[in-house]
Amino acid sequence: MVDFEVVELPETDHVDVGDTAPDFTRPLVNDEYWEDVSLSDLTADGPVCLVFHPMDGAFPSTYVWNEIRDRGWGDSLTVVGVSISTPYEHKSFVAERGMDYRLFSDPSNAVGREYGIANPMDGMTGIEEPRPAVFLLDSDRRVAYAWVASEWPDFPDYDEVEDALEALV
Repeated sequence: MVDFEVVELPETDHVDVGDTAPDFTRPLVNDEYWEDVSLSDLTADGPVCLVFHPMDGAFPSTYVWNEIRDRGWGDSLTVVGVSISTPYEHKSFVAERGMDYRLFSDPSNAVGREYGIANPMDGMTGIEEPRPAVFLLDSDRRVAYAWVASEWPDFPDYDEVEDALEALV
């Protein structure tokens, strides 16, 4: 059993349904390589599921990505992640999980701050990561669905996300 305390997170003014999601360019990583890609490049090809997650190796990241992989969300739209992990860490994480999904590397958490979901890491002064969050975006980057963690650890209602995903695609 994992030993951890559930921590209530403060309210946040995050990107929400109806908003236009901020565009960004970061290294987008798969199990072989990475390259700078913008979010708008991805949405130009259709809807995108943007998943913010804790650093690679943290049990919530492993759990979330295993669930997304097992549910096959990428069968109907582009699914990408964002975390503070480096491209090297992402490359290993993607390969170890057998994921067909790519992950944006954002070590400074600038994207998390821009989305209003920065989460200071307990016991690590000056270090933050994004809260767990899921945003479904249409081809204009308009947010069709938003879920942001209200406690740590917290996980999306996967069935609710799938319902929103089906309505979007």
